[in-house]
Amino acid sequence: MQPRILTVSSANMDLNMRVKEAPVKGQTVFGKSYSYVPGGKGANSASAIAKLGAESYFCTSLGNDDNGKALLTLYNRLGIRTEYIKTDSGLPTGLATVTVEDDGANRITVFSGANLSVSPEIAENAFYGVKPDAVFCHFEIPFETVVHISHICHNNGVPMFIDAGPADSALNLSFLSPVFVFSPNETETEIFTGICPDSEKSCYEAVKKLRSLVSAEYYVIKLGKRGAAVSDGDFLEFVPAFEVPVKDTTAAGDSFTAALTLEYVRSKDIIRSCRFGNAVAAVTVSRMGAAESIPTADELSAFLCNKGIVI
Repeated sequence: MQPRILTVSSANMDLNMRVKEAPVKGQTVFGKSYSYVPGGKGANSASAIAKLGAESYFCTSLGNDDNGKALLTLYNRLGIRTEYIKTDSGLPTGLATVTVEDDGANRITVFSGANLSVSPEIAENAFYGVKPDAVFCHFEIPFETVVHISHICHNNGVPMFIDAGPADSALNLSFLSPVFVFSPNETETEIFTGICPDSEKSCYEAVKKLRSLVSAEYYVIKLGKRGAAVSDGDFLEFVPAFEVPVKDTTAAGDSFTAALTLEYVRSKDIIRSCRFGNAVAAVTVSRMGAAESIPTADELSAFLCNKGIVI
């Protein structure tokens, strides 16, 4: 029986723009191409969980507009369970502009739209309806909803995994009940802690600071092409990334943490789960786009086989 994972998070339509280099303040640059693609941290993660073979339930909110209808159709096609997706007639579907440079780096601006109506009530309804093996969240929805679902998970003994983006130093992380995994990337770590995790020492110092802000079983700092640093507050271990040609880093972090969540529910091995997440992220960054760049279980197996990688 496949794990049931509930993602309570965001859904966006992305306007993806390819440029040689992103403009600086006051500068105009010419783009190479643009496209509309499904995105949003929550949708990327729910897509990864479904494509990798688990039961993926998605709790979010879409506008009653063309973007919302297109996204809902896609989620159903991917096999995501959509019965806990709300349609909000008063707000448009979330929109993100994603500027992708030639080296794969991206800059993202998000208009929250209907994501603002992902309320504690609809999250609670989804939790008790699904009875999940794990819950996965980001901070692209109201923080009060993330806090509320953390209390529910803690009270019911269900592990909660938080991909801590986007970061905001004004968030009071102490409001969260203890979670299982708290996972910021490099930039988010620096925003929350004031420490740039660019060395083993600074990673450990950042974890100690995070530990004072939020209680978690494990802290997993995503380090981009360097992989990930994993700590329970005492030990610290680096899990290296897999080298691949990088085309677009959009959805890399979302796919990593979603894959980590799925693999931990299956194996109960945090280091194995980080390796699995690194493999999924490696395939994701080698392709263009957000949700559509995330590999299926078969595509991931082929990648691992071709690289001679054993997770």
